[in-house]
Amino acid sequence: MRTVVIIDAPSNLGLRPPAPGTVPGCYKLAGALRERGILRRLDAVEGGVVVPPRYDRGDWKEGDGVFNAAAIAAYTPQLADRIERHVRAGDLPVVLGGDCSIQLGASLALRRIGRFGLAAIDASADFRHPGNSDRVGAAGGEELALATGRGQRDLSDIEGLGPYLRDEDVRLFGMRDEDEDRSELGELGIATVTVGELRQWGADDVARSAVRSLEHDTLEGFWVHLDADVLDPAVMPAVDSPDADGLHPDELLALLRPLVRSPRCVGLNVTIYDPDLDPDGTAGDVLTDVVVAAFAES
Repeated sequence: MRTVVIIDAPSNLGLRPPAPGTVPGCYKLAGALRERGILRRLDAVEGGVVVPPRYDRGDWKEGDGVFNAAAIAAYTPQLADRIERHVRAGDLPVVLGGDCSIQLGASLALRRIGRFGLAAIDASADFRHPGNSDRVGAAGGEELALATGRGQRDLSDIEGLGPYLRDEDVRLFGMRDEDEDRSELGELGIATVTVGELRQWGADDVARSAVRSLEHDTLEGFWVHLDADVLDPAVMPAVDSPDADGLHPDELLALLRPLVRSPRCVGLNVTIYDPDLDPDGTAGDVLTDVVVAAFAES
């Protein structure tokens, strides 16, 4: 097994404030999972913290594009530097967010190296962009669009390397069955599997099929993106936008395990869990247990 390296990326720059005068609490995700012993339980080594800029939307208003864009554009290469170093060394970085905009750091890092795929486990596609919405603003709901070259250039073309991902190299799992983005994604050739389809076909079988499709010779590997909101709110209410009819923990584990245990998987990021919304800590326990179990010898 490769060396697992835990890297903290506690950025909340890509989310809207949960209430006036407050900031999103997902920046506490990394600390919460560390308190639950994730470093020890994964037999991982310390990868340190990539400290994000301060959350400050200034005088941003609707129609101004992505808020915190300059901060995200500065943070993304810094996170990419850390991830790139470990991927090149043959380590397996596990990046603890943060909101979903940290996935841009992983995608940029891998684009510097070559051509990689993405297996995204998320309740939504995070595919909002100026071509399909007039409410562009929160990069945490737009990172896949940005990573595939859609949206403002200061985020979608950092270092002149955009798009960081090709549409055909992306696999999405866990979208809700009624998600309106599916038609656009289908037209673009971005593969999606909804919660209902996962249950119909079997999460383990779906994951193994996806791994085979991502292990072809044109790709040097793939990254796994895990958004905690893919879980049903009954077990994971501690996210910014809980959606009903999500995955159960055993279903998420069956999906995640074949992905992260593939020799072609080069890393994982975990996002969106907000300890401020989890006063008794049970949601954090569930998330940590699933991630640890995914890496465990079966």
